[in-house]
Amino acid sequence: MSKKNKEITKEKFHIGTLFRLFSYVLKSWPLFIVAVVMTLTSNQLALLGPKYSGVAIDAIANPDGVDFALVYKNVIYMIICYATSAVLSYVLAVIMINISQKVVYRMRKQLFEKLTTLPVGFFDTTATGDIISRISYDIDTVNSSLSHDLVQVMTSLYAVIGSLIFMWKISKPMIIVFVITVPISILFTRYRSKKVRPMFRERSKKLGELNGYAEEMLSGCRTIQVYNREKEIGSRFDARNNDAMNAFYKAEYYASAMGPSVNFINNLSISLVMILGGILYMYSASGMVKAGSMFFITLGGVAQFVQYSRKFAGPINEFANILHEFQSAFSAAERVFRIIDEPSEKPDKLNAVTLENTVGDVRFNDVFFGYTQDKTILHGVSLNAASGKTIAIVGPTGAGKTTIINLLMRFYDVNSGTITLDGLPIYDIKREDLRKAYTMVLQDTWLFHGTVAENIAYGKEGATLDEVKAVAKAAKIHNYIEHLPDGYNTVLSDDGINISKGQKQLITIARAMLSDAPMLILDEATSNVDSRTEIQIQEALSKLMENRTCFVIAHRLSTIKNADLIIVLQNGKISEQGNHEALMKCGGFYSKLYNSQFD
Repeated sequence: MSKKNKEITKEKFHIGTLFRLFSYVLKSWPLFIVAVVMTLTSNQLALLGPKYSGVAIDAIANPDGVDFALVYKNVIYMIICYATSAVLSYVLAVIMINISQKVVYRMRKQLFEKLTTLPVGFFDTTATGDIISRISYDIDTVNSSLSHDLVQVMTSLYAVIGSLIFMWKISKPMIIVFVITVPISILFTRYRSKKVRPMFRERSKKLGELNGYAEEMLSGCRTIQVYNREKEIGSRFDARNNDAMNAFYKAEYYASAMGPSVNFINNLSISLVMILGGILYMYSASGMVKAGSMFFITLGGVAQFVQYSRKFAGPINEFANILHEFQSAFSAAERVFRIIDEPSEKPDKLNAVTLENTVGDVRFNDVFFGYTQDKTILHGVSLNAASGKTIAIVGPTGAGKTTIINLLMRFYDVNSGTITLDGLPIYDIKREDLRKAYTMVLQDTWLFHGTVAENIAYGKEGATLDEVKAVAKAAKIHNYIEHLPDGYNTVLSDDGINISKGQKQLITIARAMLSDAPMLILDEATSNVDSRTEIQIQEALSKLMENRTCFVIAHRLSTIKNADLIIVLQNGKISEQGNHEALMKCGGFYSKLYNSQFD
């Protein structure tokens, strides 16, 4: 794509962003209509002020003497107009803040709801901190621009048009000044905007990268301290912080030049107006220009024109000053819309089947899969997990064990081959039903901010406290919970950082026990507990696994000796399969791996 075509595409995208933001505003159309009416009324009153001021000045400069009655009358009118305009402007600002908050609420809600529908692959390739930056900073940037700058633009637009009409009525020759200066301001602003816009995109990008890195490092602060990498991590953060600061400075610096430059042009135009107005008034006062002539103007007319010229030039200057804020808001909105426009998980087929009375018979038939097109992880995997049986999956790191779990849950779809559940291809089953058929206990535990009881009850909607206690006892965690300050009502902090990893894992196991799903996935479910507790957990898991189809990933091979079928994965292929005794007799990879753990 040529450079010119790229610029056109970016320009269209920018205009599309503007209309898209405006569509959020229109959802509050009653308030927006009130805001528009108040804008027109407030600005119209403000535009009448100079008119009454000019009449009062002409009444003072009357050769026959000062007409005080006319002066007082117009001064009162002027004060009423300006005071009413100020009150309406205040109410307008309140209304626009209300509208902007509604817009931000809708946008943030839509963004979060979109995140819940995105495939797992998106989160595998996008930093959490960058996502949080879009939810918070980018949307707040849009909010700031909508609540303040949008009012300014609406006001400025009406002020410019209204002032131009009044100036046209007062003196057509004096408008020539703006015929020259206004195009210069517009062309300069447009030129500068094209230069500045990519800088604001870069600023948002760098800030997202900074937040992503900070979130990643904070989540691993213990590991950083253990390995004494504080200085190295600090220097890397400084580098990213410096990049973000430079991007911020560069965008603000080049954007800030627009305001003073346009202000200079506008001040120059007002100076020229005053000079030309003074000349025309001198000719008019001397009688060289007769009343009714296009060039005739009174002292009050000059005063009016100067005031209107300020109202005309001022908004142009203000718009140049806030244009960089619009650029920032548009860049932030584009980052938000990029996530909103991300493709969601593939929708279910129109004739997708609803699972009822799941038996739990799972089959892989010649499955090939890779996370990227250029690298295949699984090569022709075929296996049969009969209903109620326990299938253990072992193998070296990177062999594809977790990948099989991802495919079972349809976090990813296979490249070729089929996976069936109870004889049905899983792609013909409603995704929600498919995932409800499984309960999972993962090595990476996840607990949310809430009570212990709430975290366990997450496994079953509407679970009672008695049910929660029953599974906690089965998971050998009940006594520990009872000794907490508030027992089952003890609040766990963010991701349960106020309890040990082993205790967190026991809580997640209790959560899984509460679920009535017919199939179970255990991914290193006992990796964070001691050997004695592991034995107790294995007893509890044995009860949990009864009459369920179970997939177990384990590196401690002693935990899978009783599995009905053990699958050995090597380089994405099944190299061995059978029960423990059969595989030990073969003397292959499994037996060597098993013996190595006890040598």
